[in-house]
Amino acid sequence: MNNYIFLPGTNKQLEILLNNFPLNLSAILIIGNGCEEIARQLRDRYSYAITIIVDNNDSLLNTRLALAEEKDISIKLMDYANTDFTNEKFDLIYAQASVSSGNRNKIVKEIKRILKPGGYFCVGEIVSLSDNPPKFIKDIWESSGLNPLPADEFAGYYSSRNFEILNNSDQSETLKEFYTKTKNLLEEKSGQFSDREKSYYKKLLNQISHESNAYVKLGGNKHVGFRVLLLRKV
Repeated sequence: MNNYIFLPGTNKQLEILLNNFPLNLSAILIIGNGCEEIARQLRDRYSYAITIIVDNNDSLLNTRLALAEEKDISIKLMDYANTDFTNEKFDLIYAQASVSSGNRNKIVKEIKRILKPGGYFCVGEIVSLSDNPPKFIKDIWESSGLNPLPADEFAGYYSSRNFEILNNSDQSETLKEFYTKTKNLLEEKSGQFSDREKSYYKKLLNQISHESNAYVKLGGNKHVGFRVLLLRKV
C-alpha cells in the first residue's frame, strides 16, 4: 500500500487527472491534508516542483515529516480561502476531499484568482446522494466540517462559476475501500506513533472508525457519495 492514497476518492481521482491531462505546465498546487503521495506522483510524472498547502499546524508538521527527503515539494500553512499567492500563478490546482466545507464559495473564488487563464482544476468532493440524509450522517458531516453539495448539483455548481467541465466521474465506490483501508492502517500503526503524533492520530482514528461504521454497517452508502471533476478555467 506504499502508493495508496488514503483519501476519499483513493487513487482514482489522480488516475482521472493523469489519463486526461497535457504535459505543458510548470506550476502545480495541491490543496489539502494527506496529499503526500499525490505530490510524489505528480512530481515524478511532470518533473516540476510541487506546492502543497494545508490548513492546520498538525498537518503541516506531519506532511513535512513525511516529505522530509523530497526537496522539490514545498509545504506551506495557509487559509485555503485567502492564500499568499499572486494572481494567475498555477497551471494546475488539485483538491481531493479538501474543499467540501461551508467555506467552499470563498475557496473556489480564491482558486480562480490564483489559477492561470485556461488552467486546470481537478476537484473531488464528498456529495449527498439523498435529499434528506439521516441525522447520524448529518452529525458526521458537521463534526468533520463538511457541507456536501447534492450529487445532482455538483457539476452545475462549478460550471456556473465559469469552469469548463472536461471530465465528470462518480467515484462513490471508492469510499468503502477508503474507510476500510484507512481504519486498518491507523490501527496497525497506532503503537508506532511518537508522543507528538498520538493525539493527532488518535483523534483521526476515532473519526475514521466512526465514519467507517456509519458507511459500511449503517447504510451510509445510500446517502454519501464522491464525485470528481476535471475542469478548465474559462
